[in-house]
Amino acid sequence: MRRLAAPGPAPALLVVAHGSRDPRHAATVGALVERVRSLRPDLRVEAGYLDFCAPSVPQALSRLAADGGREAVALPLLLTRAFHAKSDIPAVLHAAAARLPGLAVRRAEVLGPSPLLVGALERRLYEAGARPEDRGSTGVVLASAGSSDPEAVEVLAGIAREWRRTGWRAVRPAFASARLPRTEDVVRELRAEGARRVAVAPYVVAPGRLPDRIARGAREAGADLLAEVLGPCEELARLMALRYGQAVAAPSESLPALSA
Repeated sequence: MRRLAAPGPAPALLVVAHGSRDPRHAATVGALVERVRSLRPDLRVEAGYLDFCAPSVPQALSRLAADGGREAVALPLLLTRAFHAKSDIPAVLHAAAARLPGLAVRRAEVLGPSPLLVGALERRLYEAGARPEDRGSTGVVLASAGSSDPEAVEVLAGIAREWRRTGWRAVRPAFASARLPRTEDVVRELRAEGARRVAVAPYVVAPGRLPDRIARGAREAGADLLAEVLGPCEELARLMALRYGQAVAAPSESLPALSA
């Protein structure tokens, strides 16, 4: 009888983060990586950065290959499919694949949209002082870093529409860059429309310059509540593990090409 070969190790998970000069960014990414490791102790989980922080994505992939890795899943730490997901990350992975022919790299989908992210937004709002009984009188500003990509903007609008249906008086998107309205504009708009309380929920993974701009806008316009960024919360770690699993389970031929 022919003996079946034992399955090889699971592909490593490489979390691809943007990077920032703000040290809080890398600290948050590191905490998220640790949280995913606790959920999936069977996996090797590492982080690589597009800019500002080390290791870079090529350096992280080179280390995986040098340690004998044969497969890796590159998971963009992004909430929408915008420029970085469509251009920067595929280009970096394509170049790495050309240099490391012994390492097969799959690209996972971006994190959003997902009910888990809405759950994380709610968690942060309640931690900031929101109360279930106030939902019907509270307007929420869904504040993102911002993008000029129409697909990303429409995704954010869709999240706001769906979240509004859970009982909040209103949920409106705002942007810290690339387009209007700004956080402070939407805070004032909701107040003028009769919202007794206005809460700002940053749809952002980690602290940095643009999340700080969201916070300044919330304070200047007199928002009642300002939630923390999503950070290393349970829901985000679970979503990262889910996207990894989806990438591994997908037939190889159905995965997007690295150059796509």
